[in-house]
Amino acid sequence: MSDVSLTKDFADAAPPAGDLVVLDSVNKHFGALHVLQDINLTIRRGEVVVVIGPSGSGKSTLCRAINRLETIDDGAISIDGEPLPEEGRELARLRADVGMVFQSFNLFAHKTVLQNVTLGPIKVRRKSRADAEERARALLDRVGVGNQADKYPAQLSGGQQQRVAIARALAMEPKVMLFDEPTSALDPEMINEVLEVMQQLAREGMTMIVVTHEMGFARSAANRVVFMADGRIVEEADPHQFFDNPRSDRAKDFLSKILQH
Repeated sequence: MSDVSLTKDFADAAPPAGDLVVLDSVNKHFGALHVLQDINLTIRRGEVVVVIGPSGSGKSTLCRAINRLETIDDGAISIDGEPLPEEGRELARLRADVGMVFQSFNLFAHKTVLQNVTLGPIKVRRKSRADAEERARALLDRVGVGNQADKYPAQLSGGQQQRVAIARALAMEPKVMLFDEPTSALDPEMINEVLEVMQQLAREGMTMIVVTHEMGFARSAANRVVFMADGRIVEEADPHQFFDNPRSDRAKDFLSKILQH
């Protein structure tokens, strides 16, 4: 994999410090189920926040609410000082600033890898095809799949498809990247090739919110670990503090179950 910067094309200037994503008293219900309960969370520019917790704790819903794939019932979410738009062109513009990488890749099966990565920049960012293709090829090289540009997603391994999905999100030059369990659909030997790309992004200062079960990544790449259970943020701390000395009984119980394997 190329060691060229994944973010250098849009990180030449030092990013201004400050809060980039702010959730204020966010609530969300699915019927009678209260999946997000009074969530208050601030992600600073350049910060890597890893969200962990048991299944059904609200992690993915939290992630999806940040770019309004899930609507919230009350509270407020803002990105770079702007409130999350309801719908329409403003929402599309905001989504262009928020890269999202899903568990299931979500690539267009009938388009080549190169077409998948250039579609957004051409249609949404109004880039010329030549500029979009040049940037796409550079990003595909950097995530280690440059030689797959003319293939279709079905011809790639899961790990390669997920790296294409990361390149596709980066091609939009986002302010923040959301990762919703990006390795959970992958075979074990493919997980590291995706985490390696994410580690590189973290080192380069990309603001990232990562929902994952990969505790090694949380320990090594996160600036902060957010532990959720039953729709609430139970605890947040730096990785060293969280893994070595969790404060809540809920976190201690969770860690004792997953770290003994």
